[in-house]
Formats: sequence, C-alpha cells, structure tokens
Amino acid sequence: MSKREFKEPLITVFTPSYNRAHTLPRTYESLKRQTDKRFLWLIVDDGSSDGTGRLVDCWIQENNDFEIQYVYKENGGMHTAHNTAYENIHTLLNVCIDSDDYMTDNAIELILDKWEKSGNDKVAGIMALDVYLSSGKVIGSELPTNVEMMSTDEFYQNGGVGDKKFIYRTEIINAYPAYPVFFNEKYVSLGYKYRLIAQDYKMLILNEPVCVVEYQEDGSSNTMWKEYYKNPKGFAFIRKINMKYTRSKKRLLVENIHYVSSSLLAKNPNFIKESPKKLLTILMIPFGFCLKILTIKKGSV
Repeated sequence: MSKREFKEPLITVFTPSYNRAHTLPRTYESLKRQTDKRFLWLIVDDGSSDGTGRLVDCWIQENNDFEIQYVYKENGGMHTAHNTAYENIHTLLNVCIDSDDYMTDNAIELILDKWEKSGNDKVAGIMALDVYLSSGKVIGSELPTNVEMMSTDEFYQNGGVGDKKFIYRTEIINAYPAYPVFFNEKYVSLGYKYRLIAQDYKMLILNEPVCVVEYQEDGSSNTMWKEYYKNPKGFAFIRKINMKYTRSKKRLLVENIHYVSSSLLAKNPNFIKESPKKLLTILMIPFGFCLKILTIKKGSV
C-alpha cells in the first residue's frame, strides 16, 4: 500500500492530551469537518493510561485527507507537552486546541485566509476568539474592531478579558525559551512564552470564533487551589515574570502577594533577593503569609 499524500500543511493543530480518550473524538470530528485541509494534527500524549494511543492509531489508519502525528511522553504537565509539541512542529503556523475542545468548521479557512491577506514577519501570529460550548457566546470580551493588530499584553492590560485563541508563527514561538521544569511539579503557566513574545511582537486581530471550549471539572482552571499548593515553584516563577511586565498597580500587588505565598510554600529562602520588586515584596509578606495558609487549607484537601 502506497503512502497517502496530503496537501502541504501550512499550520499544525496540536493537542496535548492526558487521559482524554473520552473527549478527544470531538476534537477529531471537528478536524474532519474543516473546510480547508491544509493542516496537520499533532497529538502529544502526556502519559495517558486510558488507551489514547490505540484510539489515535485507529484514526491514523482511516482515510482522512489530513495527516495525523502522535507523540507519547511521560506525564509532566501541560507545559511540558507544549515543549514537546514545539520540538516537533515544522509548519509555518501552529495553534493549540485542547483535548476537551474543538474547532469551528471553518476555523482553518479563517486562519489561513487572514494570514494570506495580512500575515508578515513583523507579527507573531493571529489572535482569535474562543466560544463556550454550552451557549456559543464569546468567552470574555470580543477583540477590538478599530485596530488591525495588537499584542496580547495590550489586549489584557486595556481591559480585555477571557481566554482567546493564539495562533503563532512557529519560528517565533521557538525563538523564546522553553517552559521551565521544576522537580516534582507539573504546572507552569502557558502565559510565560506568550508574555515574552508580547514584549516584541503584535498579533493580527481575527474577530471570529475558531475554537469551542468546554471547561472540564478536573481541568486546571477548576482546580487552581490544588495547583497553587502542588506547584509553588512554577507559580512563583510566573509571578516574577508578571511583576516585571504588568502596568497595573493593582495587578502588581496581587502578583506580589501570590509570589510571597508560593515562595513560602516552596520554602525558598532567597525569594526577596530574587524578586524584581524587592521593597514591595517585603511589604506584601504578611498578606502572602495569609494566602499561604489559605492555599494549604483549600489546596491540600
């Protein structure tokens, strides 16, 4: 049997997955419905034990008109799955679609049309909309209609809220440091790379939904107190990054309090010395200590 030929992919849709064999078929079916098939689907299995690999192997054998690649790794958390994905992506663009989400039927067409009309080497990629599965409503606020491009930092620091879909140029995403890995921890905010990129590049605005989202009860967004408790080094790390770049005084206070809390949980004696806002960190110690106690109470149950 000869090897099937696929259209030259311009974008990789990558899906980190951990024990999501029950939701992954929804993602797969949405990719089969795409009106533009110039994509490749990369599944990064983060140590699943629910037969995800066998399921994907069946899909690879089917007569699809897009290529499916599967990479298995030991469980290390979402950020390590992203690291693995970026190591294996070679297309011009890439986008992450989580294993419990799916793409709108014309998502790839919208993305590639936008890029072919306006894409250039001065932007990092495209920022588009996510919508709720339950209602079809846009998550958070819509994107501005009076500008062609803006950085992710500009969007959020000017009042934008809610998850958005980021489509990055692969060359750009790989030009910035990989997500760090901390011993015995499995969480580092994906916002780390996005925030660094936002200091140097803007994103094209695509005010259209490309991803349908269902937040799972066992997903990280619904278990944050436990994540705070189990991954203090990872959280202290991203708080330092956020303190460095935030323009909001209120947000700076919040980041400092969380930084103190996570540093105390991590038993880091050098957290004041390592802080980019040392004086403010010292002043926030009493509040951070209280947050530490609350985190232990809520996160250790």
